[in-house]
Amino acid sequence: MTIRVALHHKSRYLFDRSVVLSPHEIRLRPAAHCRTPILGYSLQVLPGKHFVNWQQDVYGNFVARLTFTEPTVALEVTVDLIVDMTVINPFDFFVEPWAEHYPFAYPDVMKAELTPFLEAAPLDKHFGKWLAQFRQEMPKDLSINDFLVRLNQKVQSSVSYLIRMEPGVQTPEETLSIGSGSCRDSAWLLVQALRHLGVAARFVSGYLIQLVADQPSLDGPSGPTADFTDLHAWCEAYIPGAGWIGLDATSGLLAGEGHIPLAATAQPISAAPITGMTSVCESELIVDMSVTRIHEDPRVTKPYTETQWQAIQSLGYWVDAELQANDVRLTQGGEPTFVSIDNMDGPEWNTDALGEQKWLLAQDLMSRLSRQFAQGGLRYYGQGKWYPGEPLPRWALSVYWRTDGVPVWHDPELMAENPKPDAPPIPKARAYHFAHLLASRLQLSTDYVIAAYEDPLLALSMESALPVNLDPTKIDLKDAGKRGQVSRKLRSGLGDVVGYVLPLKALDSSKTQWASSLWPLRTERLYLLGGDSPLGLRLPLDSLPWVHPKAQPIDFPVDPFASRQVLGDYPRTPASLKLSPAEAPPAEVNPEEVIHTALALEVRDGVLYVFMPPLNRLEAWLELVAAIEFCAKTLKQPVRIEGYTPPRDPRLQSLSVTPDPGVIEVNIHPASDWSTLEQNMHFLYESARLARLGAEKFMLDGRHTGTGGGNHVTLGGATPADSPFLRRPDLLKSLLTYWQQHPALSYLFSGQFIGPTSQAPRVDEARDDTLGELEIAFQQLDLMFPAGVQSDQPWLIDRLLRHLLVDLTGNTHRAEFCIDKLYSPDSSTGRLGLLELRAFEMPPHERMNLVQSLLLRALVARFWKTPLRGRLVDWGTSLHDRFMLPHFIEQDMQDICTDLRESGYAFDDAWFVPFLEFRFPRYGSVTYDGVIIEIRQAIEPWHVLGEEMAAGGTARYVDSSIERVQIKGHLEKPHPFPTASGKIRFI
Repeated sequence: MTIRVALHHKSRYLFDRSVVLSPHEIRLRPAAHCRTPILGYSLQVLPGKHFVNWQQDVYGNFVARLTFTEPTVALEVTVDLIVDMTVINPFDFFVEPWAEHYPFAYPDVMKAELTPFLEAAPLDKHFGKWLAQFRQEMPKDLSINDFLVRLNQKVQSSVSYLIRMEPGVQTPEETLSIGSGSCRDSAWLLVQALRHLGVAARFVSGYLIQLVADQPSLDGPSGPTADFTDLHAWCEAYIPGAGWIGLDATSGLLAGEGHIPLAATAQPISAAPITGMTSVCESELIVDMSVTRIHEDPRVTKPYTETQWQAIQSLGYWVDAELQANDVRLTQGGEPTFVSIDNMDGPEWNTDALGEQKWLLAQDLMSRLSRQFAQGGLRYYGQGKWYPGEPLPRWALSVYWRTDGVPVWHDPELMAENPKPDAPPIPKARAYHFAHLLASRLQLSTDYVIAAYEDPLLALSMESALPVNLDPTKIDLKDAGKRGQVSRKLRSGLGDVVGYVLPLKALDSSKTQWASSLWPLRTERLYLLGGDSPLGLRLPLDSLPWVHPKAQPIDFPVDPFASRQVLGDYPRTPASLKLSPAEAPPAEVNPEEVIHTALALEVRDGVLYVFMPPLNRLEAWLELVAAIEFCAKTLKQPVRIEGYTPPRDPRLQSLSVTPDPGVIEVNIHPASDWSTLEQNMHFLYESARLARLGAEKFMLDGRHTGTGGGNHVTLGGATPADSPFLRRPDLLKSLLTYWQQHPALSYLFSGQFIGPTSQAPRVDEARDDTLGELEIAFQQLDLMFPAGVQSDQPWLIDRLLRHLLVDLTGNTHRAEFCIDKLYSPDSSTGRLGLLELRAFEMPPHERMNLVQSLLLRALVARFWKTPLRGRLVDWGTSLHDRFMLPHFIEQDMQDICTDLRESGYAFDDAWFVPFLEFRFPRYGSVTYDGVIIEIRQAIEPWHVLGEEMAAGGTARYVDSSIERVQIKGHLEKPHPFPTASGKIRFI
């Protein structure tokens, strides 16, 4: 992925009379040690009557010596370059072991060879003081990289840059005394500083090319606002093993691909671009310099040109119009993943699910997303998934808001943020007053509020089990495996109230009413279970009166297909401070009337948490939230909401940020049209970038790759009844068939780990007999519901395919086409009409993400209008033999684009080139006798060598030592080869 530019540099000397030109020396040809590839170079000089001799000076710089034969009134020197601006890592070098730290000493032979570059000017007042200060501030045994960076940035911070037209170079004393200078002055100061510190250095004159950044910088100036080039000067230091290292004192950075050296010398005067004399005259110099982009490869920071993007947007709106005209009712969501841009090597961004930095960045991201998407929403700080082998459950950050735009939570100031270190602690009585005020607001007696305590017997038992030489009050509380143990309990005091519990249940009525009950306990106090989970998860529910299972009331969740009424404003009861007294609890409690769900309050880590009970109706949840906000406003006490999430309801929208091994996952809310989807992706990627999260990282070998997490795409409808896949079962059949016929759809957008044992195997990668069974299922589907006919049996498509869309172990969640939440027989939460496509890797750019989405939307629109009538393909071993290579994937994608164009969807093959370049990076290419050989990264399946039981789960042994590459050869021009068989084979 490169940018090719054309540099134009013209210098015109105009004389007031005809003059005689002495021989001129021109140093405007890139030096031999230039790291930036120079694809073309030309030098033109006017007047045309001259002789040119190319030679090298004592430093090896290219010099054009021109001799003019006639007088002239003008001298014009024009240089044109074609430069390949491939990114260069300035730290990509090795250092001799004995020179890895400063100071070091050159061997005698090397020192003699470097004599001109070690010659230092005398130290004057300002320069000597400045250098002494640097020596004093410099740590001992500093690595050579840190030494160069520190000195370079010291010069940059000490000298203000200015454009100085006067000839010559200032001495270091002059530059430091006035505190300003041009690039050549800063470069010469750095050269002299390095020489006084015992490091050989030389002065460099050359071109500097600066291109406009694709994205603004988060850490400082974003660079020029327009592509720019000029003559520039910098310094090079000689480091044994690494050679000459470029240091740009003007910017404080190391030299990169934009630095094109023309001359490197021991003294600045020897690096002048043009030297020579004329007879007596008055002269004027006119300089014209420009840089023009002539070619740009698609890259992750700019995958599409504006012309391409306009075409993509136009097609997106066109597909939208077709979806709407045909009443498809498609919605599209997803689960993008992100990693830290500052700590890509950290365990939490590679293998671990949890981490301190991940928690902080996730809160920042959630705050930004909430402000953008969920105005008036309520943020949840909940407990996430708990997988075998993990010591603690994962956290989950969520926000909920109403689809009708009415606020769920009115005052954002009442949602508690992370407390500042110097913030005063919340009074312990605050939770008490909050609990009693809330009970009264719900028209319940305050006698139902129960104080909760830590169990002293449990704490003492844990303390007695500790070694005699271990102080429980000094246990490291930062250790996730030790938090919440004896140390925390002893520090807080076993006799103190931990929090308050209010047994609570919403009665099933048109107008939400609340019920509570006393909790008959064996002890005089409510003692919590052990652990450090939220108070609401440590309630001793098993100690409540036993009730026969047949006598226990059952609260059925609302059917996802049930009709919903329009939500009103909450609270529905007047929010008045004059609360009517509630009836006192009965003297005796019927065991069958004891309520087993509860709301809990506790002060934890300087924040008042409210633990929500499980509720089955959205109306009850909204009423309870309104009551909590009323109490928070009355007591002027911000709170955090945790506990059970609200019931799933199409009238309530949600977004969550959760941890996954190595990444942060965002479950973004679905969009029903292209415009909303485009806005959602833009704000998501931009919010993540501002939170210092990225959608890409680098592997150990330097390969550019995705986050390592997924970008699962979820397709469905606004309600389960609107789902296109339940209304038209043939739509899922068409998509499955098309995916099976075109392996590129499975492998181009996937991650590094693919194959039968991956997280998202194809339907034909698991078992050999799957294709036959799938054909039978499709036949039955056609008999029940011919193509184009809407279904009145939404469960049928799920029952026909659930046992087939699985991985090798029979797990439905680990399949490329996951129908866990289509119409599951297990629970109402699995009957949402959703199809999850799990083989999509996180694209590094939002527009690449949107192109994926557009492809899916176009396929849904096409197959809704014209169901696919085709048979499954038995690929056999060719599935992995061919389609693991980028050549065949590219061919397959071209066939897909051609097929879509013939169906009326104007897909351009070039739109998928960024995916090919990112997924299959080109290592290099060479040309020998007209034969071009190219090497690219290919795909290697995930080889599982074995599996064994481990603590709390299973462990897989994976062979990741094998990498597949593609070697492709082709001819520059058609050329007949005399062969016996008339065929040519490349191996």
